[in-house]
Amino acid sequence: MIKDLPNTTVSKVSKELVQIREEGGAVALGRVLTLLIQTDFKDLEEAILAANEASRAHPCRIIVLANDDKASKRPKLDAEIRVGGDAGASEVIVLKAYGEAASDAESLVTGLLLPDAPVVAWWPGTAPEKPSASAIGRIAQRRITDAAAQKDPHSWLSNLAKNYAPGDSDFAWTRLTLWRAQLAAILDQPPYDPVTGVIVTGAVNSPSTDLLAAWLELKLKVEVQLVRTVRGEAVAGINGVKLIRKSGDIEIIRNIPDVATLTQPGQPTRDINLPRRSPRDCLIEDLRRLDSDDAFGKLITKGFGTNRKTPKVSKKIK
Repeated sequence: MIKDLPNTTVSKVSKELVQIREEGGAVALGRVLTLLIQTDFKDLEEAILAANEASRAHPCRIIVLANDDKASKRPKLDAEIRVGGDAGASEVIVLKAYGEAASDAESLVTGLLLPDAPVVAWWPGTAPEKPSASAIGRIAQRRITDAAAQKDPHSWLSNLAKNYAPGDSDFAWTRLTLWRAQLAAILDQPPYDPVTGVIVTGAVNSPSTDLLAAWLELKLKVEVQLVRTVRGEAVAGINGVKLIRKSGDIEIIRNIPDVATLTQPGQPTRDINLPRRSPRDCLIEDLRRLDSDDAFGKLITKGFGTNRKTPKVSKKIK
């Protein structure tokens, strides 16, 4: 069910939510958190779809704030309340703010938060320069951004390193979970001779490639060469990793979506599952923990901080 509330106020939205709950039996019991989403009108439905799917694993109240301070000079707030089949395992409140009504995001959402429940903020598109100091970020325990959605993903990571606060996380890091697990599993197998060099290959606009290179450099204490595919790359994101060892190189190459080829000395070449993760997959993983992601914090501040040693970068045309 979708209830439209045109030209309304936050107080009226709150009262309508209570009435819907009383009449239809929709309750907030079992909701484990409030998910705040700040986006633009264009990407509104895509963000809601991902959040609805994630809510089946993490039942929550979803509050979507879509700002459009240029679309109308007259301040106005339109709202929707979605429950039941239109809201996954959550209840969704959509706030469309126009003109000056969009200027105070914190006051628009504060009265709609679940009482005594953690708050997670997510920017699926353009994110504030310092998430923890933004209107939405100030009231959230966790703040989720996506470097790949920014105009300059590589500069965004450097900026996040300077402005990082515990509780910040980014989908560019979450997309690496399968890669990190696969590489760790490989290195846990004999022979255990050290890695002497690493080559990471990825699309020119892939921030996950930057993070993977920085993570391997921190973990293995070796120089990492970063190779960017500048045009015609077969796969977006990370294309491959080569670990150089005396006993023979280990190489993972992903030339087609979702499947990579693993080559190891003394073993047959085999295919492994390495899909590019969707916003739904990333959101489900990030909502599993409401405390600070210390591994990401260490990586972003040490791998991209002011004392960062810039990896060797070359370009490859495929």
